[in-house]
Amino acid sequence: MDMYCFLCLVVFSLFCPVFSDEDFFQSRACCTFTGPSFEDIEYIITVLFNKHKVQQYNSTRGNWTGFTPTGIQYVEYWNSDPLDALQRAIEKKLLCTNNKAWIRQVTGELTAKPTIQLNLVKHPATLVCSAYNFYPRQIRMTWLRNGQELTSAVTSSEVLPDGEWYYQMHSHLEYIRTDGETITCMVEHLSLSEPMLQVWDPSLPGPERVHIAVGLCALMLGFVVATSGFIYYKRKSAVYFTIYQGRVSIPVEVLPAVEAT
Repeated sequence: MDMYCFLCLVVFSLFCPVFSDEDFFQSRACCTFTGPSFEDIEYIITVLFNKHKVQQYNSTRGNWTGFTPTGIQYVEYWNSDPLDALQRAIEKKLLCTNNKAWIRQVTGELTAKPTIQLNLVKHPATLVCSAYNFYPRQIRMTWLRNGQELTSAVTSSEVLPDGEWYYQMHSHLEYIRTDGETITCMVEHLSLSEPMLQVWDPSLPGPERVHIAVGLCALMLGFVVATSGFIYYKRKSAVYFTIYQGRVSIPVEVLPAVEAT
């Protein structure tokens, strides 16, 4: 990171003069990066007085917003001043854009890819797309029908802590099966170079596929055990009959007595 940019970020973000024992002023700057390649950058400045928000600048809107009578007076002047807009654009470039590569490198070392599961809940018929064990918490889950984004009949949970710095999230889609359609859960996350796609296979729900797989494995194991037992029995029988064929049968009545020599 450029040292000048770093110093600007620290000084500007932590500019907190104290006017008295009761009055406290704080000006805070924040860069928000979104998208797989951090292509979308939002620069926000928040001004607080005694922990109350006075005014805020948002680069997406491109203007200031006032929250108190005094703040409204200030922002009316700043929004009409072209030099203020130029100053905010320079700040965004120095503090955010110029440091995008460094921030992406640092955050890339602190990411964990999500594990995706897609299941069907029968009552009522709802598809559930779940993402587990991802970091950081920012994630986007989208439903697609034949490649087109679905917005209706979709509900999503909050991003929930999953333990040990990881997070989880669940998205629900009311599902009515239609022949020939493809339903896909698309997951976008900082750890992914491209969106992760999970296509729903309506032939068999996930739990039923597991049960069938377990049943087939048990059937194959039983077949192997039965075949091995049959082969072992046949081999023992063959050995017995071979030995017997080499003997001579003598009637009992012609055998000599025990005392005979």
